[in-house]
Amino acid sequence: MRLCKAPPHTTTSAHPRHHPQPQPLRARTRHKKENVLRQCYPFLLLFIFPEFGAFRFFFFRIRESLDFLLKMRRSSASKKTGQSNSTPIAADLFRSASSKASSKESERIDSLFYSYANGSTGLIDPEGIETLCADMEVDHTDVRVLMLAWKMKAEEQGYFTLDEWRRGLKALRADTVSKLKKALPDLEKEVRRPSNFADFYSYAFQYCLTEEKQKSIDIESICELLTLVLGSTFPAQVNLFVEYLKTQNDYKVINMDQWMGFFRFCNEISFPTLNDYDSELAWPLILDNFVEWLREKQK
Repeated sequence: MRLCKAPPHTTTSAHPRHHPQPQPLRARTRHKKENVLRQCYPFLLLFIFPEFGAFRFFFFRIRESLDFLLKMRRSSASKKTGQSNSTPIAADLFRSASSKASSKESERIDSLFYSYANGSTGLIDPEGIETLCADMEVDHTDVRVLMLAWKMKAEEQGYFTLDEWRRGLKALRADTVSKLKKALPDLEKEVRRPSNFADFYSYAFQYCLTEEKQKSIDIESICELLTLVLGSTFPAQVNLFVEYLKTQNDYKVINMDQWMGFFRFCNEISFPTLNDYDSELAWPLILDNFVEWLREKQK
């Protein structure tokens, strides 16, 4: 039963015609030019050299050679087209494989997180961090643990969230404890680059602000933090500044401005001569007092 009527003035046939698909205009034009060239080239030579009719056989061999070259050209073009069409397929396969590998890596990173996380809070707490450090054979007071927190951009001291863990371990390309341990030396090199160390130094202070709206850290904690973060880079300056902080009675806490001011002092002031220190410049007052204490000590 027909579901629709045939259009008027049309006939139907049991054997419908199959019309060839029209070629693109550019392809038809190219083929037409090639045919004209192939047909005319030998006769053009005969027209120019009519006295050499004996060479007709030679000219027709040229025509056969031209046919062969044109076929080779078309074959080469079709191969290039096939290759270009296969490129997106290969790219899709590569992206698919990369996506699957990335997904498996993410699963391993998450699984590693939950092996250290507290089941009730869903966080890696101080106890979990100590266990992680033991598995990496690193002391929990090692500066590289703080560097790892910096890489994760951890916000709360002694705790890692799942998002922070993912951020850090994906950046380090570590989905096992052994890979994380092997990544620590490169992480330390990354942190100690001048372009990164100032940010790490600032982060260390902020990471130790454990209470809401806290803006300063007590002297005892600052002395420990200075030794941990800056002691290996500027040992003489840090040792004397820590000695000063422990003996003075004017300051009970250190704020961010004073913390960053000492970092600038270590990088800019000649030590131990202090010849280029100018108290008239915008130095925190605690550093003016420190320099005065040093000069008295050097007499």
